[in-house]
Formats: sequence, structure tokens, C-alpha cells
Amino acid sequence: MESLRATISHVESVEEALGLEKKFAYQVELKGRITRDMVEEVSRLKGEPDWMRRLRLRMLELFEKLPTPRWVRAVEEIDLEALVHYAKPQVETVSSWDQVPKEIRQYYEKLGLPEIEAKALLGLGAQFDSEIIYFNLKKKLQERGVVMLPMEEAVRRYPDLVQRYFMKVFPPEHKFAALHGALWSGGVFIYVPPGVRIEQPLETFFFIGQSMESQMEHSIVVADRGAYVHWIEGCSAPRLLKYSFHNGMVEGYAHEGATLKITTVQNWSRNVVNFNNKRAIAEAGAKVHWVEGSIGSKTTYTFPSTVLKGEGASTEIVGITAAKGPHWKENGAKVWHLAPRTSSRVVNKSISAEGGVAVYRGVVHVQRGAKYAKSHVQCDSLVLDKESATLTVPHDQVFEETAVVTHEATASTISEEKLAYLRARGFTEDDAKAAIVLGFVGDILKDLPFEYAVVLGRVIELEFGRLSKVG
Repeated sequence: MESLRATISHVESVEEALGLEKKFAYQVELKGRITRDMVEEVSRLKGEPDWMRRLRLRMLELFEKLPTPRWVRAVEEIDLEALVHYAKPQVETVSSWDQVPKEIRQYYEKLGLPEIEAKALLGLGAQFDSEIIYFNLKKKLQERGVVMLPMEEAVRRYPDLVQRYFMKVFPPEHKFAALHGALWSGGVFIYVPPGVRIEQPLETFFFIGQSMESQMEHSIVVADRGAYVHWIEGCSAPRLLKYSFHNGMVEGYAHEGATLKITTVQNWSRNVVNFNNKRAIAEAGAKVHWVEGSIGSKTTYTFPSTVLKGEGASTEIVGITAAKGPHWKENGAKVWHLAPRTSSRVVNKSISAEGGVAVYRGVVHVQRGAKYAKSHVQCDSLVLDKESATLTVPHDQVFEETAVVTHEATASTISEEKLAYLRARGFTEDDAKAAIVLGFVGDILKDLPFEYAVVLGRVIELEFGRLSKVG
């Protein structure tokens, strides 16, 4: 990984490493007012079956009826009629990096994707704007019955299987989820058969190439009875001259006794308004693990959620939020305990600097009859200057008297004493600050795959190693 570290060692952010956005020519661009004609054109271009076209139109009707969520900031900056909602690059899906156009491939090379794929992944898909342009699944997984396909291809080849899950785990419960359902494009479908364990991760990487675009990929990850799978989601963008809007969705399903792990490393550039719709369902004895690393972006709303549907199901939701500069970041969690002896653990760590605001917004719901359910939420915040802030907004709904639900929160700063101690041992001011920040999130980084712990750790170093104020 030394070459990957060297790629970004001399810059202040990954955004700077990727440089200023480039202009690309597209095969198709759809922009303007969101109408029935636009939605049907997206469906026609993708050659979708009629059930998906009808689903899109139902989502459009809901989008037009539902109010804008009251808890959303920065929505007034989003002019949906000014955005390109479908941008198809002038390249078809390929399975060799050499076949990806050089001007696009350079982005992924700077992010180290080909290197990480070769060392650590059994399957990788890379999306550029609205379409998957690179896709590769190792043959040995195909031989074991694993399905991993671009979502559009899965809709055509496995319609019955996809229909079981598509927007069934995360229904259109707010305006932006409905918008996603109407205009989704890209994403991946993963299905792991009963009893199959995939020990190395699978990954999909999403890239926004230009300003004034909306990206609405849809991904579904299913672990059937007793199966195990770890899917990694990466996100990034170059430095954008204007803003772009990300409104993706991830649906997960862990059948009885299965284990489903979903790790997200979001490193959007500063002009991305980032919405995420993420939920998984866990049946009896199943385990769902979320890790959400939210770095970059102008505004972020991401709430990984788990529905503990079966007895003995469990979930762990871990979040890292970095709010540097005058930005608002919400990285929370939601858990629904619907069955006896279910358990959940939520750990959220946030870092705020230079006027940033990091928010934990969470829900723990224990339904009557979910006997002996247990839940613990821990929120730790590091606030690096007086201009920054952290907010914790927990909401517990407990309707079962045998349940145990606890919450704890801490907030701290970098003191001059800590800095003086490290300076006395040879650390520069920047290195000392970075070491303190990395120590704060170290217990989370150690649980990530090595390659991603290195990348995320380096990104955090770059974000917080050069700060003008402490206290």
C-alpha cells in the first residue's frame, strides 16, 4: 500500500489529488423538469421489463405528492430542474481496466482501485455518473452460484429474484426516496446462496464526474440462509465548480443465520450534497454489520438502519463523521427490534473543525413483545475549535418492559497539554494533531479491511493534520 499512500501524501485532500472536474461527452443526457416522459425514457433506454417501468411511475407519483422532509438542510440549494438526472458515458461496461477510456481510468488509478482489486477483492464494479463502466467477478464465485451483476442486468436476467427485494426493504417513505425510485440508475445486485461464505470482500465504487448532476444508484446485497458476505461501497468526486446531488440507496437482506457486512467509505468533494437511503433486514439468528465512513461533501445525510425481524438477530452500526469547514454532516443510525432476544450496538464518532457541525440522529425502537431486547448507543465527539459544534439527537421508543436500552455520549477537545506532550517527543504541530485524531477513531479503523483502514486513515490525516486553531 506504500504506492497508494504516496499518491496522496503530498496533497491536502483527495479532492486535490483528483484535481478539477473535466468535461466529458455523453451518449445520453436527460435533464430538466422531472416528468412521466423522462421516467419512461430512462426505462426505455435500459430495456427494462414492464414491472420496473410501472414501479418507476408509481414512485414518480409519490414524489410529486410527498412534502419535503422538514429535517433536511441545504435542500433549497438543489434545483432539480437544473440537474442532469441521467448521464450515460460514451463507454460500455468492460472487464479490463485497459478498456476504460484513459481520461476516466486515471481517476480510479489515483484512488488505487485497480491495486486494491488485485490484492483484496473477489469482485468489483465501478460506476461513472449514471452507469457501471467496469465490472469483474472472479470465476470461482460464479461457480459457487454467487450472483453479482450491474443492477440493470440483474433486473433483466433475474426479475423474480430482484423483485423480492427491490424497494421492499426501503420503501418510498420520504420524498427523496420516491425520487430515487423514479430515476435510479446503476448500482449492483449481489446474491449469495445458502451456506456460501465469501471471505474476501466485494466492492462497488461510485464516482460523480461533473457538476450539476444527480447520481441515484441502487444496490441490493442478499445473504441467503447461513451465508456470509462483505460488500464495500466507495464514493468520490473531483473538485466540482458547482454542486452535484447524490441520492443513492442500499438495501440489504440477511436470511436466517446469515452474516451481512456493509462498509462504506464516502470521500465526496466539497460541492456534493449527499443523501443516502440505507436499510437491511435481519431474520432469526442473522447478523448485520454497518460501517459508515463519511468524509468530505458539503452536506451529508446518512442513517444506516437495521430491522431485527427474527428472534436472536443482531446488528452493529459504526459511523465516522468528519465535518471540516462550514458544512453540516449527519451520520446516524436506526434500529427496529421486532423480535425477542434481538440486540444492537451503535458506535458513532464525529470530528468537527473550522466551523463544521457533526450530528448524530438516531432511533432505537423496541416493539411490544420483543422480549429481552438489548441496545446500546455510544456517541463520542471531538470538537477542535470554538467555531465548530456537535449535536446528538437520540430517540428511543421502548414498548417492552423487559428490554434494556442505554445511551452514552462524550465530547472532548484537543488540549494544549496533549499537543505539548507530543511536541516534546518530536512531533510537529500537524503530526501531533493528526495523531490525536487518528487515536480517536483508531478502534474503528482496526476493524476495517487493511487496505481500507490505510486509505481512510490517510484521508483523515489529510483532513485534520493542518488545522489553524485548537482549543
